[in-house]
Amino acid sequence: MRVNRNVPGGVEPVLSVIGDLPIGAPVAFEAAYGWGWLVQLLEDYGFEPHLVHPLRCKAIASARLKNDKVDAATLAQLLRADLLPEAWIAPVQVRQQRALVRHRCHLVRLRTLLRNRVHAVLADYGCDRAGGCFTAPGRAWLAGLDLPDASRRVVDDLLVLADALKEPIDVVDAQVLATARGDPRVAALTRLPGVGTLTASVIVAEVGDVTRFPSARKLAAWAGLTPTVRGSDLTVLHGHISKQGSNWLRWILCEAAQSAKRSPEFAAAYQRLAHRRGKKIATTAIARRLLARAYHLPREVESAQERR
Repeated sequence: MRVNRNVPGGVEPVLSVIGDLPIGAPVAFEAAYGWGWLVQLLEDYGFEPHLVHPLRCKAIASARLKNDKVDAATLAQLLRADLLPEAWIAPVQVRQQRALVRHRCHLVRLRTLLRNRVHAVLADYGCDRAGGCFTAPGRAWLAGLDLPDASRRVVDDLLVLADALKEPIDVVDAQVLATARGDPRVAALTRLPGVGTLTASVIVAEVGDVTRFPSARKLAAWAGLTPTVRGSDLTVLHGHISKQGSNWLRWILCEAAQSAKRSPEFAAAYQRLAHRRGKKIATTAIARRLLARAYHLPREVESAQERR
């Protein structure tokens, strides 16, 4: 071991430590915050990056003495012994696609937050409108309300901020839709009930290369939609879903399941599960079944392209 110390983030500090290593040398690092630039740096200079799966690296998680030096030494030993549990390093194109659809979701959530605050102000004065407050008639109704000065200022500022988000959301929507038109996987996924173009774009971006999963069950486990299992001898206990993997994929599938559970394909299964386990668990089960269907459709598209 040549050096074992903390290194500040940045290109020059990292190269000062590993720059003398031979081309093709393997480099292991944990999947921490902001790891994308490090992968790009290692690939540009000819190194072999290995992204460590933090939850599967029990040698680090269960150690009594845990600090950066000990963790680095443990990673080096596991890498040398070819026992390193690795996570998939998404290509730059996939990471950019994820960034775009996640940005769109963040903007929409921010607009929803602002609108909910408007509703909260109106609730303080018992004001409500059945047709909504953010259409043209709803805006006229809001403008005519007799509110105190402070509350009027809050409502007006919230409306201005919400309106300012419309342009960037429309621009991102257009960009996402333009990308989706040239992707046959998106077109295939939109055949599923409850899945539109934007939902399919999120699924494609978050899953990436679906062929890295040998089965739909493996994909569902990666998405955190499978239950945890604790078993010993003949006793097996099934808990809640693990909620590991991509939060965005799990969220968009549950959103799609809200519509899919009313479709003829899933309605009977949803009613049966809802009667036995409750509506929330039944909706999550439909989300998992949607993902299982989504696993096979892009693979069929890729197989058809290979045969051509």
